Amino acid sequence: MMSAGRGALFLTALSGVSQLLGFGYRVLLSRMAGAEVMGLYQLIMPVYSVLLSLTAVGLTAAISNLTPQYLALKNPRAVGQTIRTCLGIFFLALIPLGAGVILGSDAISVYLLGDARTQLGLILLIPCVALTGVENFHKHFFYGSGLVRPPAVVELLEQLVRTAAVLGLLWVFLPQYPERVVGLIVGGMVICEVFSACTLTLLCRRRLERLGRVGSGEAGKVRRRRVFAIALPVGLNALLGNLMGAANATLIPQKLVEGGVERAQAVSQFGVVCGMTMPMLSLPIVFLGALNLVLVPRLARASALGREGEVRRLIGRALGAVSLLTLPAMSLMVVVGPDLGRVMFRQEGVGEYLIPLAASMAMSCFCSVLASALNAVGCQRSVAAISLLGGGVQLLFTLALVPLPGVGMGGYVAGAAASSVLELALCLCRVVQKTGLRVESFRWLAAPGLASLLSALTGNLLFRVLKDSGLSPVAAGGATLAFSLVLYLAALQAQGVDPRGQLRLKG
Repeated sequence: MMSAGRGALFLTALSGVSQLLGFGYRVLLSRMAGAEVMGLYQLIMPVYSVLLSLTAVGLTAAISNLTPQYLALKNPRAVGQTIRTCLGIFFLALIPLGAGVILGSDAISVYLLGDARTQLGLILLIPCVALTGVENFHKHFFYGSGLVRPPAVVELLEQLVRTAAVLGLLWVFLPQYPERVVGLIVGGMVICEVFSACTLTLLCRRRLERLGRVGSGEAGKVRRRRVFAIALPVGLNALLGNLMGAANATLIPQKLVEGGVERAQAVSQFGVVCGMTMPMLSLPIVFLGALNLVLVPRLARASALGREGEVRRLIGRALGAVSLLTLPAMSLMVVVGPDLGRVMFRQEGVGEYLIPLAASMAMSCFCSVLASALNAVGCQRSVAAISLLGGGVQLLFTLALVPLPGVGMGGYVAGAAASSVLELALCLCRVVQKTGLRVESFRWLAAPGLASLLSALTGNLLFRVLKDSGLSPVAAGGATLAFSLVLYLAALQAQGVDPRGQLRLKG
């Protein structure tokens, strides 16, 4: 079993490669499909998230939380029982829901999503959800066991399969009507999920056979009660959040049209912000998913054994790592983002809302770690309530501001910033209350924030000078990033902060 630091580092390295592949995939997909199809694709993805939250998300969290607890108590027999229980519950929930979506796809596409061209994609989402659920159950068994290599490698291979499948289908069948293009994209996703679900299932069975049927197991009634105690609040949280997201996704184009924007242009604007700008900002934070996947089972284990000091130390180290990596990443994306968007996506509007979206992304990273910590120590209901409040604020901003002439997508961006501030404040207060964590403002915010501001301002000046001297945006951006990184590290050292010490997360 890897240490937390080594596990996070390994996951981050593979996630970085996967993220680069995914970003390249997103760029090529945007170029081949166009902004309007990307907008249609973004309309159906919240349905995908809602279906997963109704069926799989809570059960995935149960496996991730219960696996390290059972292994710590020398009861691996109960791990296999838990996986089988979760699979049974998953399919019992998905079969009627999937049938309902397929039979009602016409009405859902027209009346809920507001665009009939999403119908084919909706139908193909059902097998994709089924395969994704199976994949995630087995993937989080490995993460809960502290075995990060198998799922990380499979995820990287999955990204390669997705890229080849989706882009291959588009290359063969384009040009097509937008509805068929969306269907081709989802069809490629189904192909890659077949690969990952089958591979992880086989690997999981082999691992369970090695563990053997050691331990007393757990009675079915007790096991189901423990699963539902975790799955219901986590699933409800995910459902409410995804419903809010789905409402936003469907309302934004409609509200833009109310403000005087043509329907095709409204879908394109939505596709640029949510399908291009946000994925571009996600590129430098590849470490976050790896950090949470390693952090949650270790916090769950420490909490189950009553090690309160270790819980506080792990959370503090995780927040320190997020601040050191996220703040400079977002500040430098503000500098090079507009040119990067033009080069990659061939869209001028990618950099329009970079500053507020980058700030929102940074706050969301802190919220993600804090929410993971709360889930690990048994505060799933608190996370659900906070997420609901944040989603409600975002929805109110969309309803009130997006239809206003001259505001448009700016209203959505303002809502993203406001909801991120609210969720961050509430999550931090709840973590402090639950664990007794001591807030370290200088280490988590002041030192990396000031260093990031200095490197961003200096980098912005250097970037402009290099471009004016005749360098291409790519060359100028690379030189700027290298210089800004050195300056950022020097500024941290000048404030007495040791980045290497901060990034250690030993468990």
